[in-house]
Amino acid sequence: MKRKVEELGGRRSFFRKLGAAAAGLGAASVLPDATLEGAMQGVNKSSMPSQLKITDLRVAVVTGAPFTCPIIRIDTNQGLSGYGEVRDGASKTYALMLKSRLLGENPCSVDKVFRKIKQFGHAARQAGGVCGVEMACWDLAGKAFGVPVYQMLGGRFRDRVRLYADTTEVEDGHAQGRRLKERMDHGLTFLKVDFGVNLLKDKPGTLNRPAGAPAAGSDMVMHPFTSLAITDKGVAYLSDFVAAIREEIGMEVPLASDHYGHIDVNSCIRLARAMEKHQLAWMEDMVPWQLGHLMKQIKDATETPILTGEDIYLKEDFAKLVDMGAVDMIHPDLASAGGILETKKIGDYAQERGVAMAMHFAGTPVSFMANVHCASATENFIALEHHSIEVPWWEDMVTGLPKPLVKDGHAVAPDAPGLGIELNPDVVKQHLLKGEGYFEPTPQWDTERSWDRLWS
Repeated sequence: MKRKVEELGGRRSFFRKLGAAAAGLGAASVLPDATLEGAMQGVNKSSMPSQLKITDLRVAVVTGAPFTCPIIRIDTNQGLSGYGEVRDGASKTYALMLKSRLLGENPCSVDKVFRKIKQFGHAARQAGGVCGVEMACWDLAGKAFGVPVYQMLGGRFRDRVRLYADTTEVEDGHAQGRRLKERMDHGLTFLKVDFGVNLLKDKPGTLNRPAGAPAAGSDMVMHPFTSLAITDKGVAYLSDFVAAIREEIGMEVPLASDHYGHIDVNSCIRLARAMEKHQLAWMEDMVPWQLGHLMKQIKDATETPILTGEDIYLKEDFAKLVDMGAVDMIHPDLASAGGILETKKIGDYAQERGVAMAMHFAGTPVSFMANVHCASATENFIALEHHSIEVPWWEDMVTGLPKPLVKDGHAVAPDAPGLGIELNPDVVKQHLLKGEGYFEPTPQWDTERSWDRLWS
């Protein structure tokens, strides 16, 4: 009985204290602002998100990662900095030109900022500045609110993000297969390989190239206009090449493919049909993404899955390809597609129409972690590309996460705020592009002005 009385007294005391606290809160609502500010001085807060403002944008261009990648840093009035990345191979100018349009904006209003600058992006690398800024805004918003980016996207569908790795080609199929097997031995459970006209250039009778046609693999001529075709002998050679790879790695592991050269549509169809018995996970970018009707022609003629997307900017053009039935899967590069939120929107749109999403990536750990957050929060995600397995210092560019960042062929979506990383200045400085500084001031971009409205 005594114990019950004591418990009751304890509960009553608890509720009296709770009531007093509530009354205190009510009183606080009528206290002067200065008094409230003084009461908050002892609170450990990293920022006041509603008052966060962008004050600066700077760049550090890294090379050899394995590609050249401009990392951007956006600074704020509260001492918080957020990191983003312009897509590999792109110019830092794509980000710097946006600086005057960002100063004074609240980076926590990520979608508002994105809508303001998205008109300055375009397909492929030309989207790099807009996407890099969007990444950095999410990093800042997460740090300001103290939550990881994936949580602000609606939460995780998975704790671990599956990775796949490209593997540069050698001319012997069995040797290529052994290189891929090494990837498996290091924990990767999804592989990709390049094969195409480069393997045929010295093989008589494998390519049909009319007089005056561009050289094989010509970078500036779209596929239908090269007049380059693979002969039946060439198709058989490439099929034997992939068969040799399968003998080394087995049929169980997913094997995707890319880079066939700029060949005509009929060659694409015959090559895709020849690959059916090898059960490829997908054949990538067989024709330019802009030519959706030709991609649909290929897709309708084969059981091999057809995929594209690494150079597409914004959801609308992905939607066109999905709706016309031109692709089995989509393959956005977050640093070209519009950033983290736009890529999730792209994935969600595709999922509603029964299309899965893989993700292209070839940058530093900054963009990598942006991809990991997006992939963990997108339900129809399949696998994320990782291009830097052979770069020994790649993971050392960042701190804040347990190493290795990649384990057993997967990456973990971290619980730390924002993207979950900070840069390691010592390592980044060692790998700057010649002539580039480490986040040097950029006042020349502060006051560029233009009447940017797109309507009258």
